[in-house]
Amino acid sequence: MKNKIIHINTAAPKPSSHSILIIYTGGTMGMVYDESGALVPFDFQLIMEEVPSLRNLQLNLTVIAFEELIDSSDMNPDHWVAMARIIKEYYESYDGFLILHGTDTMAYTASALSFMLEGLSKPVILTGAQLPIGASRSDARENIITALEITSAKKNGKPIVQEVCIFFDRFLLRGNRAKKVESSHFDAFHSENYPNLAEAGIYIEYNEAFLGNFADQATLTIQEELDSHVTILKLFPGINEKVVEGTLNVPGLRAVVLETFGAGNAPTAPWFLAALRKAIEKGIIIYNVSQCVGGKVLQGRYKTSQMLDSIGVIGGNDSTTEAAVTKLMYLLGKENSVEAVKEKLKFAIRGEMQANPSY
Repeated sequence: MKNKIIHINTAAPKPSSHSILIIYTGGTMGMVYDESGALVPFDFQLIMEEVPSLRNLQLNLTVIAFEELIDSSDMNPDHWVAMARIIKEYYESYDGFLILHGTDTMAYTASALSFMLEGLSKPVILTGAQLPIGASRSDARENIITALEITSAKKNGKPIVQEVCIFFDRFLLRGNRAKKVESSHFDAFHSENYPNLAEAGIYIEYNEAFLGNFADQATLTIQEELDSHVTILKLFPGINEKVVEGTLNVPGLRAVVLETFGAGNAPTAPWFLAALRKAIEKGIIIYNVSQCVGGKVLQGRYKTSQMLDSIGVIGGNDSTTEAAVTKLMYLLGKENSVEAVKEKLKFAIRGEMQANPSY
């Protein structure tokens, strides 16, 4: 995947020792209005014209832009690998990384990168905007400026943030805990099952007790192999046997994120349980997450989930669907056996769910 490098002269009043790499993938943020009033992609070489207050940050900024900018609806694992490779290549040269990304699939990308970047000890922050940077009321400028300030923030010589996060509308969220919940308001992302990591007001207040450090090795490595033979089966009243059978019998399928009701509950119809059991016996992993934005799966607590437990469905605790899907892709690409994947699904790898299983 081709990229182009843009060096930005921020004309800072003083030389800066902080260097940030911006990875520009596309999305609403990078749009401006042309002479006819139509939205067109923004040339990041002109960033200082749109956001002149960047000079006040006194940062050395470099932008690597995807040669072909993409709408986030077209995001796929190849793009995640491209981002991870860029971070790996320039890891020693920059203090942190800011990814400008469309909002629709930002939570999937943040979750995927949180797993793929093994040994990460620097900030990787994703941000975007609900309105284009060329719009008069755009949230893009504030999101960029504050995200850059967080990306460059240090305490006692070390980055305050050392994980993959999303910054949006004043709040810093753990990337694999975030969900897009709004399409027409600026507070697009929430983290219902984990506290906000920081809030930007007059000052940026960090919730240091909840900031993560998942660097279990001295150097950064990336997991490039992602297995996308994963699907989502969302339950609803009246779901029929043909729909379930068709989903579970997709050729090459290796795992299913089962979106259940409430605390992990599902129909007890014999045909439904038989279909799941048959899939599990074929080696397909069934991973149970709740459709609720908040709360968690308590598999086995209620009668409607006890049977799931008994046939080998794995409870996903308080994972989001985005984290569950990308965690499966990551583990299926990394581990040599289905049993190893199943075991690691039960525990938090990058803070994506409660540390210990609750079932």
